[in-house]
Amino acid sequence: MELLILGVVVLFIVIATVKFKMHPIFSLTIAAIASGFLLGLAPQEIMSTMADGFGKTLSGIGLVIAFGTVIGIYLEKTGSTQVLANSILKVIGLKRSPLAINVAGFVISIPVYCDSGYIILSSLNKAISKKTGIPALVFAISLATGLYSAHVFVPPTPGPLAAAAILDADLGTVLILGILVAVPVSVSGYFWARFIGKSLIEKNNQEEIVEKIEVQPTIKPYRAFLPLLVPIVLIAMSSIAGYPTRPLGEGWVFAAFDFLGSPVIALLVGVFFAFALGGRFSAEEKKSWVPEAFRQAGAIVLITGAGGAFGAILRTMDIASIMDLESSSGMGGLLIAFLIAAVLKTAQGSSTVAIITTSAIIAPLLETFGLISITDKALAVLAIGAGAMTVSHINDSYFWVVSQFSNMNVKTALRGHTLGTLIQGVIGILMILVLYALV
Repeated sequence: MELLILGVVVLFIVIATVKFKMHPIFSLTIAAIASGFLLGLAPQEIMSTMADGFGKTLSGIGLVIAFGTVIGIYLEKTGSTQVLANSILKVIGLKRSPLAINVAGFVISIPVYCDSGYIILSSLNKAISKKTGIPALVFAISLATGLYSAHVFVPPTPGPLAAAAILDADLGTVLILGILVAVPVSVSGYFWARFIGKSLIEKNNQEEIVEKIEVQPTIKPYRAFLPLLVPIVLIAMSSIAGYPTRPLGEGWVFAAFDFLGSPVIALLVGVFFAFALGGRFSAEEKKSWVPEAFRQAGAIVLITGAGGAFGAILRTMDIASIMDLESSSGMGGLLIAFLIAAVLKTAQGSSTVAIITTSAIIAPLLETFGLISITDKALAVLAIGAGAMTVSHINDSYFWVVSQFSNMNVKTALRGHTLGTLIQGVIGILMILVLYALV
């Protein structure tokens, strides 16, 4: 009966999101309440459990998501994303420009949503294509897959942040291992773009859409990188400093990195570096940037909190014994997390919803799977992320952003972009299983 309840509420989330276009905040909350009643919990117990789950989940990442979104908005509005892309292109060179576009997408997607990142950088694709003679679709798929890699693996992107909070994983470890997984996943997207791009025959029956970039960036490259790199370095150093062997000692150096590398402080430092990018803009121009960032962050924060509330209700179930998972090994647990996320992603389209829902289901199972160490929990976060990129197709808003801004028809986008995300998801879980075996 409990297994049936779990299946019904997950199916409800998918149908409510896809068919009835219900916002995930409502579908997750209703699923949590319904689960509580179906499991026989008293009304007061349901509400207190949900409140605890909501509060505990957001206590560590609410401000992190908000600050990360502010950094992303400033990079976007000041034209710094173009500066980052041009800098990477200059280093890697025109001959390898599809790889440069892939790397640029990877870097920019860490603070900027992949949809926005693609819209901003898509104008570069055609310009570089004309200059190099390489088909524009090669650049389109290479950029799309690069953006998608960081989107599901590397904090402070909201999905990995939310999963880390729900699974109680160390954010620094998620960040370090996430980059190790995301880089080869991103590069696999580049190789797929080179392989498939030239063979795709595009039947152009759509009106061309070109994003007008009004900002002419005059920002020095190192200044554009600082809001992004400083928080990442601080969070990583905090994780290294807190390692059991205490490589940085236990004195003031440890205390400094422990404080500055806490995610809230690290992202706040990044925000001030982002503010410095807006120096040449008037106060009137910048007035709406922070409120816009908080509007974007608000929805993600609430979805994450609702996922935490749903997860808290699911923790009252003995899912391990219900699904006969007591004998599952850590590697088996990672595969289960991947498959659940992949099914949810393919069914309803949103990577973030797939990550949060899967995290809520998997959280009570971590001990059963033997995934209890800092590294194991981080790998569980990444396994869910790998599933949540498998696959992006017609029910995913990102699919339409890629196809429309690259002037692809649906068949071409399915062959190029969708198959690319399938390959990336498989490469991602294979990398995670290798890391699990080695660490």
